[in-house]
Amino acid sequence: MPAKTVIAQHAAYRDDIGDLVTRRPVPGPGLEQVDPFLFLNHHGPQTYPPNNRGLPFGPHPHRGFETVTFILHGELAHRDSAGHESIIRKGGVQWMTAGSGLVHAEISPDDFKRQGGPMEILQLWVNLPSRLKMTTPRYIGVQAPEIPTLSADGGKAMVHLISGSWSGQTGPVPSLTGVFMSWIELQARGRAGFGSLGGRSVLLYVVSGQVTVNGTVAPEWNLVRLDLEGDMVEIVAQTDAVVLFGHAEPIDEPVVAHGPFVMNTREEIVQAIRDYQAGLFEGVAV
Repeated sequence: MPAKTVIAQHAAYRDDIGDLVTRRPVPGPGLEQVDPFLFLNHHGPQTYPPNNRGLPFGPHPHRGFETVTFILHGELAHRDSAGHESIIRKGGVQWMTAGSGLVHAEISPDDFKRQGGPMEILQLWVNLPSRLKMTTPRYIGVQAPEIPTLSADGGKAMVHLISGSWSGQTGPVPSLTGVFMSWIELQARGRAGFGSLGGRSVLLYVVSGQVTVNGTVAPEWNLVRLDLEGDMVEIVAQTDAVVLFGHAEPIDEPVVAHGPFVMNTREEIVQAIRDYQAGLFEGVAV
């Protein structure tokens, strides 16, 4: 099987939100998206003191895409206008399909604000094709024990499988568009390999540590861009490392984004703003 070729690497740039340490590898200079992966924020790692204000993401709207949020450390409370509500803790994931429109809040629970503690969160935006942009909103929150953790390379690599199938297991989130999503913990010299990737876009971000990707060194806080044609990816840790790894078929449609709305045309963006202002995203108080 031909290995995918590393085309480029994109270092995440700092874009702190108040006292929240934030790095963003995409979008960034020279990289608008990794179709269908639109946006990735890496919050932390940092430690919040007792009696902190918590995360700053109060009620805000979305339409036309999905958010996938990985709680690597700490905990995150979610509430949205469709009535979904949960607190997801370390190792868990929130997968929200905004679809036709939701208002949601992502904040720190009261216990975390009172006690403080370590916090590291990744949030990924995944585009939806035009046929699904107005789909019914949904939300799936899964705690760490619900996520299969699959061992590779004699236990030197642990693959936390969120969606899609690997090594005979299937993740707990059924993706509407066949997205494979995982995060991987590797010990130094541990390796994990993935095949059957021809024609699929790969999202590979080094959260911490240093790895090689098909033989190319990739340090932490770098997104590795790979070609579409190759079929295989092998990740080998040079140090203890954590990697966000996903893949999907490109949508290959126009993308028009305005703040929290991602559609195919400017007219659809204008309509999304009007619908939000008219209160059409509201269902319950957030």
